[in-house]
Amino acid sequence: MNQDQVKEKLLAIQDAPMEFSLIYSGKKSGKVNGLYKPETREIIIHNRNFEAGAGDNLLLYTAIHEYAHHLHACSRGGRLSVRAHTSEFWAIFHALLEKAEAKKIYRDVFAGQPELAELTETIRKKFLHENGSLVKEMGKHLLKAHDLCAAIGVRFEDYVDRVLRIPRAAANVAIRAFEYDLNPEVGADNMRFLAGLRDGDARKAAETALIKGKSPDTVKMAARGKTAEEDPALRLEKEKLRLERTIETLRKRLEEVKKELAENK
Repeated sequence: MNQDQVKEKLLAIQDAPMEFSLIYSGKKSGKVNGLYKPETREIIIHNRNFEAGAGDNLLLYTAIHEYAHHLHACSRGGRLSVRAHTSEFWAIFHALLEKAEAKKIYRDVFAGQPELAELTETIRKKFLHENGSLVKEMGKHLLKAHDLCAAIGVRFEDYVDRVLRIPRAAANVAIRAFEYDLNPEVGADNMRFLAGLRDGDARKAAETALIKGKSPDTVKMAARGKTAEEDPALRLEKEKLRLERTIETLRKRLEEVKKELAENK
């Protein structure tokens, strides 16, 4: 698969609002399989890292990853922040992988590995589900402790701080996990995120998405009302308004400083 064919496949997965180039470096790298240069909109693939033919799917996986950076940059008017691997990026990347799999352009790199599949099932059942169940059960007991503290006239928060010696935030998450009847299948970390969603419908939609296999970053972006394909013009307009507000605030502060300097002379 040559570089033109890879670019063609990327565009077949999803079109890009800005032109880009895809280049094979002809080199082998021990650090990365590929990179994206937002300044020149170049995707560079270290093709010597992949075996000819057999490694095409892994090469495409790398290309999709770098293409996600390009689409992320497109949504920001062609620029990327210093921290490239944000939740927004991962949501874009995972959405591209789903589209690529649906269009039979790319095969899931984790599929077809029996030993890994067996280990995954063990991790899900023994750790994610059990940890989630423990958090939820702890919430049930914390609620009882809350009532007992109220009965003797002491603050529950002081009990959490000084007796249990756990962060109040952790106690609140456990209580909400029980009160909201969260599904332990999503695991303790995802339960923490779900517990922070006050809207019941949004919380249920997020929980269902996680159970159906959506990545945490994808679900978080959806819960925040953002999509992986936000209109670049809209994003730029928002940035323009933020910058204008910042400039106005700085201008007012500058006038105040000038006034204070004049008064102190």
